[in-house]
Amino acid sequence: MRTVTFLPGYNKIVAPRGTTILDAAQRAGINMNVVCGGQGKCGKCVVYVQSGKTKFDREKFGRFFTEEELKQGACLACETTIQGDLSVIIPESTLIQEQKILVNGIDTAIEFHPSVKKYYVELQSPTLADPSPDLSRLLWGIQKGGGPIAEKMYAPLEVMREIPALLRHSDWKVTGTIALVPGGYRLIDLQENDTSQRLYGAAVDLGSTTVVAYLWDLITGKVAAVASNYNRQISCGEDILARVNYAQKNGIEKLQALAVDSINAALTTAANSARIDREDIYEVVVAGNTVMTHMLLGIDPAYIIKEPYVPVVQRALSVAAARIGLTCNKNCGLFAFPAVSDFIGGDIIADILACGMSEKEEISLLVDIGTNFEVVLGNKEWMFSCAGAAGPALEGGEVLFGMRANPGAIEKITIDPVTLAPAFSTISGIKPRGITGSGLIDILAELLSAGVIDRTGRINMEIKNPRIRAGAHFPEYVIAWARETDIRKDIVITENDIKNLIMSKASIHAACVTLMKEAGVSRLDIATIYFAGAFGNYINKKNATIIGLIPEIDLERIKNIGNGAVAGANLALINRRKRKLLDGIAGQIAYIELNAEPSFMDEYTSSVFLPHTDLSLFPRVQALLESIREKKEAP
Repeated sequence: MRTVTFLPGYNKIVAPRGTTILDAAQRAGINMNVVCGGQGKCGKCVVYVQSGKTKFDREKFGRFFTEEELKQGACLACETTIQGDLSVIIPESTLIQEQKILVNGIDTAIEFHPSVKKYYVELQSPTLADPSPDLSRLLWGIQKGGGPIAEKMYAPLEVMREIPALLRHSDWKVTGTIALVPGGYRLIDLQENDTSQRLYGAAVDLGSTTVVAYLWDLITGKVAAVASNYNRQISCGEDILARVNYAQKNGIEKLQALAVDSINAALTTAANSARIDREDIYEVVVAGNTVMTHMLLGIDPAYIIKEPYVPVVQRALSVAAARIGLTCNKNCGLFAFPAVSDFIGGDIIADILACGMSEKEEISLLVDIGTNFEVVLGNKEWMFSCAGAAGPALEGGEVLFGMRANPGAIEKITIDPVTLAPAFSTISGIKPRGITGSGLIDILAELLSAGVIDRTGRINMEIKNPRIRAGAHFPEYVIAWARETDIRKDIVITENDIKNLIMSKASIHAACVTLMKEAGVSRLDIATIYFAGAFGNYINKKNATIIGLIPEIDLERIKNIGNGAVAGANLALINRRKRKLLDGIAGQIAYIELNAEPSFMDEYTSSVFLPHTDLSLFPRVQALLESIREKKEAP
């Protein structure tokens, strides 16, 4: 066993020889930025070995560092194994930092029909003349107070045990909480006196990276508070595959506990902000992808990632929140969205509910992009869906200076077509530290529009400009000089970065076209394209079209729905009629497995150009490129 000391916090841990520094750090509770899931591709888990013996392939991974950095002991934590006692410095930039989390969903009026209601009743005590049972007396009282028909309500054993003493102790003045659940109307709680004005519910987006919770007042129909934080499962791997592999090696229990802790943390923050007691939260609605939902419920997700990719359950589920450890009312209910397949989960069903495409005659295209992407095409009559790996490039992975949406990330860029000088803005307005996904889309479109790169992504090295240079490993364009940055390095985008970005966008566009061909429609038949999620919310729609990320339609028909997952969860929480649609939506969607679709690879190959090999599919972009060529040829 070897002792590893992590600096500057002097966090020590004992690990076997041959363990990676990343594994040791995770065991020590240190959350490092591992965008690629520890595969040595993103170059984000940078550490400096101050002393001790390690094994690190400098020749293979040296491209991520300067010679000076290598001399200082720089290496990748995921690719460096422990050979002896170590002292390791973890720079702040390597740690997971505060991220710009998208908490807003689509802004529409929501009809108020919650599934949980409270009824204050003042009952007559039993007499020899009226010896009705306590439960019947209570349920009849709730019915008279505007509740459901008494015969349609039932009480679980745990609540029935409390009824006799509580009724008598409160002098027969009580508040009953009734929830509409799959089995009917259920008496989930009974309290002394009038607590009818204290009734809350939570809608949660359980993402693989972040968790967002909306706390609703179920009496007034208003949002009481909103909170967000990281999904603590990140410490077990950035991506879903890494976490499933972790569960197979170490058991599902830790991942389940971390998912619950993440939701509890968001609920606590929201409740504290609204100055309410979490005991007054009676329902939690969760939208998450298929794997995240399984992990939250403690269901083994192992077979989801193995052919034929079968989940344990796809239907919507209602369970007692206390059974999985959520800290709210002891009788609080948890509702989990249904799924369609291994990769089309409850978050996408929530997107569909939020944008309303399943209720419209017109054909819509929904695109949700993260490390993976999901695409849905259709209307109220039919829907096709598919999913695939976008690659981490669009989230900052596999791009030298790519990063998540943390402070200092460049999120918007324009380039002067004459001087080739960039203008950019960063998250929090501080000096740049890297480039986030929306900024990467901008830079790709701007370099193409300025003629710096051709349609294959190659940088034109014949252009005489200090921002265009050979670079240590690949040709590159300088976005920000070292003196302008917070990391004291030139921030560049390399030809290799551009190649990775083009491959990522090609996968998404090919998926869109594959669904369109399956449905027998063209881009002209699409009435609306919806972007969902944080990436889509901040993306420049024009630039997304210029690079061929999505089919070309009129820009005003491309809409951002924000955090569609939490928007859909909000709908399902406060409108039980909308909730009834969910299993129907899931059952209506036909899933297309791209790996088994022969035409997908052909479409992908055609899309590995900017914007596409067939420019007739992008008439506006074609006109733009022709005008650029004409300007270059002009005397």
